[in-house]
Amino acid sequence: MAEPVKATKDFAILAPVPEEHLVDGVSVCEKQGKVAFGSRAWEVFRKVDRLRHGDPVDVWIYASHRPTGAAPILAASWRATYLGHVQAKRGAHPDGMTYRPPSTFKYPTDNQGHWAIFWEVTSLRQIPTGERLKFPQLRGLGKKPYYGRIFVPEGPLIIEHPG
Repeated sequence: MAEPVKATKDFAILAPVPEEHLVDGVSVCEKQGKVAFGSRAWEVFRKVDRLRHGDPVDVWIYASHRPTGAAPILAASWRATYLGHVQAKRGAHPDGMTYRPPSTFKYPTDNQGHWAIFWEVTSLRQIPTGERLKFPQLRGLGKKPYYGRIFVPEGPLIIEHPG
């Protein structure tokens, strides 16, 4: 795997992604150099792009929608480097499935009209158990309180860089 890209330390992104898309996304990222995840939170990613001044941004990812019976991991258990976002074309990625995890084929609307944008990352990898970031270690950018013990992100957030 390629060496992770050096990213800004001004802030980071915390985002939930279904676990199956993360697992499938690793091979896409290795083959294509990046993987794209869909989102309707275009405002968050436009703000990220204004703040980052063209620099890559560290992303901590919460593996959401784990398999039935699997205990939730209430921590950021994956990492990546945000490269930017692209506008969806009728809800699909403008490059079709080139950068999309194959697991998204299972969901008819996932690549046909559901998303406003696709955020693209490189260096997608799972974080070893002892190095995962628990949510109480994180807080929103410019916010005083840290996220609570039972906090679970329901969408992408801009956070203070934990490094």
